[in-house]
Amino acid sequence: MSASESIDLSSPCGHVARDVKIHQVHRPAKGCEECLAMGSRWVHLRVCLTCGHVGCCDSSPNRHATAHNRSSGHPIITSGEAAETWAYCYADDQFLSAE
Repeated sequence: MSASESIDLSSPCGHVARDVKIHQVHRPAKGCEECLAMGSRWVHLRVCLTCGHVGCCDSSPNRHATAHNRSSGHPIITSGEAAETWAYCYADDQFLSAE
């Protein structure tokens, strides 16, 4: 899968079918939007598949991806890192197939 292809999430959980318009993801992501604005750093990047928001992972000091999920209710993220094609549903606490 190339860095700009979409993840195939045809039937991983009910949130994909009901709630999510899968956003096109380009890897690698440029950086965590909030960390860039505040001059902070991150460990890994996560991309919201509903709106494309790029946030930092829970191993990062600020945990902006999870904060985005809590404030927006957008349920599914994917990795913003090159060569990583997994996705995760916060609502179901479930990793989703990228195949």
